[in-house]
Amino acid sequence: MKYKYLCTWGVALLLGISALQAQNIPTPKSHFGFDIGDDYQLANYTQTEAYMKKLAAADPARTRYVDIGLTEEGRHQFMLIISSAENIKNLDKYKAISQKLGRVEGLTDETARQLAEQGRSVVWIDGGLHASETVGAHQLIQTAYTLLSRKDEETKNILDKDIILMVHANPDGQELVSNWYMQEKDTIRRNINVPRLWAKYVGHDDNRDFFMMNMKETQNMTRVEFLDWLPQIVYNHHQSGPAGSVVAGPPFRDPFNYVYDPLLVTSLDAVGSAMNSRLNREGKPGYTQRSGTEFSTWWNGGLRTATYFHNMVGLLTEIIGSPTPSSIPLVPERLIPNSATPYPVTPQPWHFKQSIDYSVSLNYAVLNYAANNRIDLLYNFYVMCKNSIKRGSMDYWTLSPHKVDLINAAYRSATGRDTSTSRGNRGGGAVTMGGGGRFGGMPLKYYDTVLKNPALRDPRGYIIPADQPDFGTAVRFVNTGIRAGLLIQKAAAAFTVAGKTYPAGSYIIKTNQAFRPWVLDMFEPQDHPNDFLYPGGPPIRPYDMTGWTLAYQMGIQFDRILDDFNGPFARVPYGELQAFPTAKVVETKSGYTISDKANNSFIVVNDLLAAGADVYRSGDGNFYIPYSVKATSILKKNATSLGVATTASAKPKNATKITPARIALWDQYGGSMPSGWVRWLMEQYHYPFKVVYPQEFDAGNLKSKYDVIVFVGGAIPPPSNIGRRGSSSFFNTLDETIPTEYRQMTGRVTAEKTVPQLKAFLEAGGAIVTIGSSANLAYQLDLPIKNALIDNGFPLPADRFYIPGAILRTSVDTSLPATYGMNAEANVLFDSSPAFKLAADAMQKGVKPLMWFATNHPLRSGWAWGQQYLKDDVAAFQAQVGKGMLYVFGPEITFRGQAHGTFKLLFNELYTSGRK
Repeated sequence: MKYKYLCTWGVALLLGISALQAQNIPTPKSHFGFDIGDDYQLANYTQTEAYMKKLAAADPARTRYVDIGLTEEGRHQFMLIISSAENIKNLDKYKAISQKLGRVEGLTDETARQLAEQGRSVVWIDGGLHASETVGAHQLIQTAYTLLSRKDEETKNILDKDIILMVHANPDGQELVSNWYMQEKDTIRRNINVPRLWAKYVGHDDNRDFFMMNMKETQNMTRVEFLDWLPQIVYNHHQSGPAGSVVAGPPFRDPFNYVYDPLLVTSLDAVGSAMNSRLNREGKPGYTQRSGTEFSTWWNGGLRTATYFHNMVGLLTEIIGSPTPSSIPLVPERLIPNSATPYPVTPQPWHFKQSIDYSVSLNYAVLNYAANNRIDLLYNFYVMCKNSIKRGSMDYWTLSPHKVDLINAAYRSATGRDTSTSRGNRGGGAVTMGGGGRFGGMPLKYYDTVLKNPALRDPRGYIIPADQPDFGTAVRFVNTGIRAGLLIQKAAAAFTVAGKTYPAGSYIIKTNQAFRPWVLDMFEPQDHPNDFLYPGGPPIRPYDMTGWTLAYQMGIQFDRILDDFNGPFARVPYGELQAFPTAKVVETKSGYTISDKANNSFIVVNDLLAAGADVYRSGDGNFYIPYSVKATSILKKNATSLGVATTASAKPKNATKITPARIALWDQYGGSMPSGWVRWLMEQYHYPFKVVYPQEFDAGNLKSKYDVIVFVGGAIPPPSNIGRRGSSSFFNTLDETIPTEYRQMTGRVTAEKTVPQLKAFLEAGGAIVTIGSSANLAYQLDLPIKNALIDNGFPLPADRFYIPGAILRTSVDTSLPATYGMNAEANVLFDSSPAFKLAADAMQKGVKPLMWFATNHPLRSGWAWGQQYLKDDVAAFQAQVGKGMLYVFGPEITFRGQAHGTFKLLFNELYTSGRK
């Protein structure tokens, strides 16, 4: 009885302490001066950060405030961990359990089950990634307060069984957007016309960086996700939902990526069902899923989609709502209940608070699911990771549309019978309709010809040789895998595999590891289905890219190894980024040559030019640097830090001196994401430049200020007489509400006013580089080219030609300075890009092709419907205009900081040969 009394007294004491803590939790209103969700009210990041610190100070037993790193603008990015007091005391224990289950090493099913029983579900909830989507950051505030202040049994159960990682995804953006909104009186506050991107370089593309991890914020978050905590659920908040609904969420529409474990797909469906059911139970209508949304699980690169390749349940919701009151519009077809929207919402006024309430309910649905299914969630995570290791340790064939096509082809070849297929199903695969039997089946031997063919099985691993010409870029590639939590090995000595010898320092990435889907995704082509609304109908627009294979984009050399192999390999510790190998500089009075094949060479050249050293370019594209103490010092420094090798050489006879160009980079009011990426890229490679807006271009006299102008996609409008393809966005009017200091950023490039100034710049000896849809400048200048993708004056319809984002192979003329350092073939990112045909007299008029599509099947990765239309089309060209040169690149040669293999196509144009 005494023991029972003491236990009861102890429980009562703990409950009393918990209740006291809940009473002491500061309310949002006491801190911000308003309730979260009040109309016309937004908190900025400075206030939000201070509030989260205040919550942590008020309840240190159940919270842990973590600074996960600096943002691109230098702010501290936070993660607030919330759980029970007992769990908080044992965070390291539960983090270790999550890591062990996710990496599997040394576990049996029995020990994994024991760990699952001991562990806690780790659930990531973020907010604010897209700063103009203001619900996200504010639901994070309200959810944190609710979890710490509520005393009900559900909340207690959640805190006892879950560890909640509450992560602010974009501090810089919230500060800008909220301050901009709150500067006006409440009745006219709005979220439009913010003058620049709300993520320093990339704006909305901050949610396109979780594959490459270029931005500091992305690196901070992926370190938490893929190296430290390995959460089983990652919930990424966005907006807005489809018109006529409140929120879009899981389950998502097909196709899903074929490298996923099936348990991942069904787990995602289960959590999505719990979210939808919770809202229905609470009388909150308007949740739509599957075919009711555009969101799929195919693409890798978003915060939640990257998690799928790590066997984590990634959730996305897109909700309506704004601090400025709005309404749900009437969309009649959304009023019919169906499996996509079982509980439709009716047209009505809508307030910010409603969106916050929905978001908190959705968070609770996820957390409650994780708490009540804790053991299964943790054990399933282990099972998926274990399955990945098993598949990478055996002969395995990943199912995909291409392999189904091969089965059908084998059947047709053997029988002469056609297999009628429908590639337009929402399921996303090739579905055989008849052929091979009364009930539409085929003999099993046709399956065996493909899915037991040793040559078609998945690789056991990949070798990245250390002796490739641009090993520095290969090291960057390896580091993306390290940031993603991959197990990577490095050769301590030379070794031989399949008759080929590789040098020491080569990297090995095997597929028998927990995150095998990510490994395959880095190296293998994505085999996207031909996805049409119905047979013969229009294509279904993918959520984002259909093909992105990073090894192709970065242009690295690697070998696919189909059989198991071993060697003198040392494991790279998880998360240990690799340095560039140190090169030697042998001091010589004759001078130095560095290769134009290595991207890092351009950093060295720019450092030399900035220091006033002489640099020449030879006829083969390599750089020659005459001996000087200054040049030698810079070369030695960069040989150590960047691994750029030098060779002693005399000055080549055909060498031309180069000087730093005065570079102008186009941008627009509100910010251009492609321009932001190029701005980031130029900073990384040490190019001096100035961001220039349309009004300055219109003012003319450009040659007196600049040598090179760069126009990314969306800058140059199309003339009316060509088939229009590609995106463009222009800020057309001068809004008098824009503060005076930002008005010089407004305006747009026009055919009437801007193009004549650009033509004068070219004729005076300037150079212009256009990328993507800004190839329109070539048409505006009436050059002897035409759009290759038109029929009778109109763009080819999407049911005949559709490449929404894929990697294609091009042929390259490597003899021209514009393509120095490139190989004879290059992989390019084609995203509804332009392609060209040259007039018969184009060459005589100074137009020279730089890249072209040499075959009728250039697709390397992704989806390219009607790719045969590209046969012999020009992908890039240069054109003499007066004394100057226009360089036109149809593909996205700088795409999202990923396309390292084509960076040189921009870099080569950013020097002058003494022009002033």
